[in-house]
Amino acid sequence: MNFFTADFCDEHHEITEVLSHDYKNYGGALKCRGEVVTVKLDRNNSELIKLLRDEDGTDKVVVVDVDKEYYAVVGENLMNFALENNYSGIVVNGYIRDTFQIKDIPVALYALGTCPKKYIPITQGERGVTLSFGGVEFKNGDYLYADSDGVMVTHKPLHD
Repeated sequence: MNFFTADFCDEHHEITEVLSHDYKNYGGALKCRGEVVTVKLDRNNSELIKLLRDEDGTDKVVVVDVDKEYYAVVGENLMNFALENNYSGIVVNGYIRDTFQIKDIPVALYALGTCPKKYIPITQGERGVTLSFGGVEFKNGDYLYADSDGVMVTHKPLHD
């Protein structure tokens, strides 16, 4: 991936939004880009499991909102599903776990931090909804670009 978010922000400042600095990359890929797939969760990650395990993620980045609930929604198993189905990255408005294992999985994973506990009771999630967190509004079909400088979103693809 031959792009830099800083260059894109300079060249396309009128159409880019930048996610808050609170999100850190825990995954094994230093960059990611792709079409946004949105998922809204209620603490439990069952809807996210189905997506990452069962659907082709080529040229896609999953954006997950769990309202900063202090439960892990992505760990080693989900990162392996993401890798197997060619997802470029995942952005979580919440927490993740298994950092020792996932640091070598070549998928980007941006999150607020870590938590060893997951939420066990199954709750319903929603896909394809507009999400708003970290100063950015994410819509299904937007485009996300992320690197060591940060995460940015635009409503149309940019060429690198």
